[in-house]
Amino acid sequence: MNTEFIEALNSICEEKGIPKDTMFEAIEAALVSAYKKNYGSSQNAKIVMDRETGDVKVYAQKTVVEEVYNDLLEISLEEARKINKKYQIGDIVDIEVTPKNFGRIAAQTAKQVVIQRIREAERNVIYEEFLSKETEVITGIVTRADKKNVLINLGRVEAILGPAEQIPGETFAPGDRVKVYIVEVKKTTKGPQILISRSHPGLVKRLFELESPEIQQGIVEIRSIAREAGSRTKMAVFSRDENVDPVGACVGYKGARVQAVVNELKGEKIDIVKWSSKPQEFIINALSPARALSIEILDEKEKVARVIVPDYQLSLAIGKEGQNARLAAKLTGWKIDIKSESMVKS
Repeated sequence: MNTEFIEALNSICEEKGIPKDTMFEAIEAALVSAYKKNYGSSQNAKIVMDRETGDVKVYAQKTVVEEVYNDLLEISLEEARKINKKYQIGDIVDIEVTPKNFGRIAAQTAKQVVIQRIREAERNVIYEEFLSKETEVITGIVTRADKKNVLINLGRVEAILGPAEQIPGETFAPGDRVKVYIVEVKKTTKGPQILISRSHPGLVKRLFELESPEIQQGIVEIRSIAREAGSRTKMAVFSRDENVDPVGACVGYKGARVQAVVNELKGEKIDIVKWSSKPQEFIINALSPARALSIEILDEKEKVARVIVPDYQLSLAIGKEGQNARLAAKLTGWKIDIKSESMVKS
């Protein structure tokens, strides 16, 4: 190796953001392994690469002892002091043992290490980039879709949209642009693994943030979301400004904002209700579009409430296959017992 190699190495380190010392130490560690592999040495070897010239030297490290039992690992005090009079018992002496043809092996090994470190650095850059996007929505392009999984290109990396993370009934074709929610980014030996979803409640939240300036500015907050992807979502919103209607800020003029989200979710129904710190009020709001006559808190600790609705509103309050009641319970965190007016009277 020579100065040209060092110059190229320095440029690579600077371009990829790899600390030079880290790269040199990795090369030196790999050279030790290569030396032992090629020369079958059981010595305590140390390899030093000159940071300026690229010259590589191999040293056998021997411990200074009074009596030598192993020539490969030990050196007598008498022999050590022939090298340097300052050596004491227990010191480590470096004795150069660089093989004549080690330069070729060193060059091959260094090249492999550099390639490996570049890959690791690039993977780390991608990991950090997407880690900062956790819980965000990004747009990707479908590259492949089969009966179960959808492979989506996110730019510098691809991610799999698994069956559980898809909206039921949604279909994809190569080339489709699709918005996905980044659930989690994991660091693995093969590079960053990015878990994406279109069924996660977080997708709904982020889509409304994109549509509503009031949410972006922090005037309106999304306090709770309950979702059954592909079918229905309930979302509770709160306004920090009494002059701003939180529901209206999400619905938009002539329903434009909510419709944009519905379109992105392929027709999923969305109920937007006012959040309240008062459980009774919040529960009644959550059961919308059904109207309640009264509500009773049965157990505040266990969060159990009973809601009375008009007879003609019972099926609406419960919803198809219990969906409205189920989502309302999930949205509020309360167990809700729904009764009709006639049921209570009887």
